[in-house]
Amino acid sequence: MIANSWNNGYELSMDPDHLDVDLVHRWLSTDAFWALGRTRETVEESVRGSLNFAVHDATGDQVAYARVVTDRATFAWLCDVYVAPAHRGKGLGTWLTTAIRDHLAPYRLKRVLLSTRDAHDVYAKAGFVPVPHPEHLMILNDAR
Repeated sequence: MIANSWNNGYELSMDPDHLDVDLVHRWLSTDAFWALGRTRETVEESVRGSLNFAVHDATGDQVAYARVVTDRATFAWLCDVYVAPAHRGKGLGTWLTTAIRDHLAPYRLKRVLLSTRDAHDVYAKAGFVPVPHPEHLMILNDAR
């Protein structure tokens, strides 16, 4: 389990006891364009099947979330990255993404993918680049 501190008292944790699933559900289902309407049950199941990363502020309130779906051998998918509106613009997204990248590094994965519509700069600061050959990618039933 990682636990990192960052400036202004923010802390990153993978401790499931410090993950507020109700809050994550509210954020994703009401404010994240990729997950609008996602059910509480779906969020619970996705949390169970993922590596989960939560950021808390100095008061202990959860202010950000991300999860990774991975086999820990060849592939990972970074998803559901969310920073609460009041905490955006402080570099938390970049810090969170970089910490996740560093956490995954020992696995020596061949691919770590993500999808973004509007946060390319955030992910680029953590080393992500456009897919070199997007024509090689395919999707099954463009499901939510």
